[in-house]
Amino acid sequence: MKNILFIIASTVLLMACSNDTATDASTPSNYHDNTGRDDVLSGGVRMIPIKTPKGTFNVWTKRTGNNPTIKVLLLHGGPAFTHEAFEAFDSYFPGAEIEYYYYDQLGSYYSDQPDEADLWEIPRFVEEVEQVRQALGLNKDNFYLLGQSWGGMLAIEYALKYQQNLKGLIISNMMASIPAYNEYASNVLMATMDPEILAEIKEYERTGDYENPRYTSLLFEHHYVYHVLRLPIEQWPEPVMRSFKHMNADIYVSMQGPSELGASGKLEFWDRTADLNKIAVPTLVIGAQYDTMDPKHMEWMASEVQNGRYLYCPNGSHLSQYDDPETYFTGIIRFIRDVDSGAFK
Repeated sequence: MKNILFIIASTVLLMACSNDTATDASTPSNYHDNTGRDDVLSGGVRMIPIKTPKGTFNVWTKRTGNNPTIKVLLLHGGPAFTHEAFEAFDSYFPGAEIEYYYYDQLGSYYSDQPDEADLWEIPRFVEEVEQVRQALGLNKDNFYLLGQSWGGMLAIEYALKYQQNLKGLIISNMMASIPAYNEYASNVLMATMDPEILAEIKEYERTGDYENPRYTSLLFEHHYVYHVLRLPIEQWPEPVMRSFKHMNADIYVSMQGPSELGASGKLEFWDRTADLNKIAVPTLVIGAQYDTMDPKHMEWMASEVQNGRYLYCPNGSHLSQYDDPETYFTGIIRFIRDVDSGAFK
């Protein structure tokens, strides 16, 4: 009897091993294949020269993975924050075998930071993204562009000029209109704040005392932990704090403005609501219940583009990859796989 049981168990084990081998052989993965790459010794890091009206400067990129049909370029927020706020992607994209690229835009921490105010204009940033695309060899058969916040704005602008190069577009936590965002901030976000706290914040802004530690403390305690990342500040992930630390304030203020309760600066009147219907590539728009951006507006955006899908993060805020990661990454990965397989509708 023992011999029979041993033979049965051995047979089952051999069959299982045989099946595993067959599965592995039928679905080989070259995701970690570094053959032919010139960035192996740098861990995927590559500095890319960017031509601008003020000369040639270098921007920092870092590649992870190898997938010939899926390559995602990540556009960080700000302007002039860093790729570091995307580092949660390391916990999700490799498992889905998505090739992806971190990228610090010109003026951001890991890239060159020229003291040239004329460079901080949307059209110039669009041309920078196009040069990065060309240098990385991304094209319409594999190129997905994912932009969050200001990066989402830049992604919209890129798609309106260069969508022929895209396979898919992902607009994360960004409305298509700064005037509409400012209205939402005034009528919804500020309306829910303690009136006394709001008045104190507004007084700091009125006097231009943005560097006051009390101003920063009030924003974190009464705004950021509710609408930027819904965790106690002491629990904010280290990459997020690092991105805040590395922000280029000169560029941020010149484009976004100094206030954290609305936008001004060069971007104050930016509005692409009338042009969304020109975007024909498959597009995912991501909104979140507690975002600084109006989730209803972002749902509307998904209906305005020609081939759109809306991803709603019910527990998320502006950095939904950190406070609603399962919804966020499951939705993005599903979108990319659907587009890649031809199943996107």
